[in-house]
Amino acid sequence: MKELIIDKLGDNQRLDKYLSKYLSAASKSFIYKMLRKKNITLNNKKSDGKDKLAVDGSEKLQSGDSVKIFFSDETLNKFSEGKSCISNAGSRQTNNMTDKAADNTANEPAVRTDGKHTDSTADKYSYTASKKGLSIDYEKIYRPLDIVYEDENVLFINKPVGMLSQKADKNDCSLVEYITAYLLHNNSLTYEDLAMFTPSICNRLDRNTSGIIAAGKTMKGLQELSSHFKERTLTKYYICIVAGKVDKRQLIKGYLYKDKKLNKVTICQTLPKGRDTSEYLPIETEYIPVAYSDNATLLKVHLITGRSHQIRAHLASINHPLAGDYKYGKASFNRRFTDKYNCKSQLLHSYELNIPDMDIHIHTDIPDIFLNILKGENIWQPGIQEVLEALH
Repeated sequence: MKELIIDKLGDNQRLDKYLSKYLSAASKSFIYKMLRKKNITLNNKKSDGKDKLAVDGSEKLQSGDSVKIFFSDETLNKFSEGKSCISNAGSRQTNNMTDKAADNTANEPAVRTDGKHTDSTADKYSYTASKKGLSIDYEKIYRPLDIVYEDENVLFINKPVGMLSQKADKNDCSLVEYITAYLLHNNSLTYEDLAMFTPSICNRLDRNTSGIIAAGKTMKGLQELSSHFKERTLTKYYICIVAGKVDKRQLIKGYLYKDKKLNKVTICQTLPKGRDTSEYLPIETEYIPVAYSDNATLLKVHLITGRSHQIRAHLASINHPLAGDYKYGKASFNRRFTDKYNCKSQLLHSYELNIPDMDIHIHTDIPDIFLNILKGENIWQPGIQEVLEALH
């Protein structure tokens, strides 16, 4: 937070004119937005309906007034171009100011009496400044996304196989970056917004697992979604194709241990004796057979506890590994699906998500590779999509 105390030179100066001088790399629209969001206050007054601050910036400043700017240091430096004071505008900071710092204001853009920059490229300048320092060219990486549901605060995406949910390395490009590019492209987000908030996801899927990922477009949306995932006030269902015939619904329990070096988990039915079991996590997985043959079964899986590799390892532990799963599966079973259907990854898809408190009930279509295999293995039945939607 930066506090600026108005001196005699600032008497009778409009608030918006004053802010335009100090935040010279920011557009007027950004300044007004920060006033509305209560990130800029005058004498501790906010736009809360009681101590109302005029959000058009028309209030006249008086000597001794306090203007507080609730930005991070990085953001403040970006929009004020590193100024340590603005004595020409009629203020001083609460920290000590130097003569050298005061001289910096001589290079500020000219401002008209209506508070607008005399340079008509002010918005363009702000746009460029806002992009400065970004390590990602969002315009270059933009790609259409398969949107399952979207409103003003949240976004649900059908992630394809092969896409990272989040970066594994600093040079990676993940769904998080693609979401940001998408929101910038359709004007749901600006580069100035990125200085204050970065959209993010609330759940992760393995790179080779497809399906629904939830993301917050705004801080409000991200916090609300994160709360539901943390408190488990939602239900998640996956679909998968597994080896063998499964004809009964079942809830299975156990304990999961993850070897972080190998990035592989082990499942056991009971806690091992004579060893530290603090890293053995309880798991619950419920599976529902949808359609099957003697060789393979389409399952709908209710993920009750969400542990790393839980579905893959848990089903493999009962001799029904996923098709295409080269870490936990059967080599001969996988080879057959690779040769016949060009299956290159585990057949696991995050299919359905329900968040009752947000009135969100969404599902995707069955992925094409699932359909091809179901038909090729004589598992396909008319109305199978409707059956999937109804089974819970």
